[in-house]
Amino acid sequence: MDGPINFGENDKYWGLLVDGFTHPSYEIAYNHRYYQYLFESYGFKTYYKQEGFHVDLTKELPEKFMKISEWVAKKPEYEFKHFTWEEKEKFTEDFAEAFNLAWTPYKENFEPLKPEYIRKTLTKAKAIIDEEFSWLAYHNGRPIAISLMYPDVNMILKHMNGKLSLWNKLKFVYLKQKKTMTRIRGVLLGVIPKFQGLGVEAAVIWNIAQSVKNKPQYKEVELSWVADFNPKMRKIFVIVGGVSAKHYITYRYLFDRNATFKRYPMPEEKEKREKTKDTRPTE
Repeated sequence: MDGPINFGENDKYWGLLVDGFTHPSYEIAYNHRYYQYLFESYGFKTYYKQEGFHVDLTKELPEKFMKISEWVAKKPEYEFKHFTWEEKEKFTEDFAEAFNLAWTPYKENFEPLKPEYIRKTLTKAKAIIDEEFSWLAYHNGRPIAISLMYPDVNMILKHMNGKLSLWNKLKFVYLKQKKTMTRIRGVLLGVIPKFQGLGVEAAVIWNIAQSVKNKPQYKEVELSWVADFNPKMRKIFVIVGGVSAKHYITYRYLFDRNATFKRYPMPEEKEKREKTKDTRPTE
């Protein structure tokens, strides 16, 4: 049994917050400190660790990073497009394709993301979506990378005392127009394996950065969590100036108390396992 996790995609409410009790963000796990003791004293063990990075938008991205990003972004075989409601259907289909290819190597018992789920998510978040915060990267017309971000609506919801009355709906519109939301919530960023390490991630972030420059009310990005089994993405977050601000743990509990506990495999362990399968003699 794994937990605490969301019964669905891992883009929300995943893992137990164990350090960095600063502010609750929209759809990001937040809990009391003593929960860690409850889980561990019951018998749950660390399956993998996660970090939440914050980026200060008042600072410029590193010059070296900017040069690499611009160089990749201007290559003719690459195209970078942000979400628009007019092209919602194409975005939905392309997003699902890129997501499934990017996350398959990292998730056990992976279930492909269906376009219907994305449509529902977009509809649910329509009131807060900024079209220029969600991007797709293409290589010769094929979707290869995705990024999904939106304003942290918790900065408004905290003023509503958990009630969505008519008065609070009016208050929501007012506070949104007053640009109360100064933090961006990074939901996910992913690149399909074939294009990882080629600067595509950097180019996507560069495009987002250009969009944010025109929206000075935003001061900070809380990036999506990155697990210890994904060092490549962690490196990207550090390069762009991300600071490790929150720490989470996803636990696993074995009902068979005599069974050997194993942590989520690191990339090198997975590669070794795959090589062993490939070299195994066939009968």
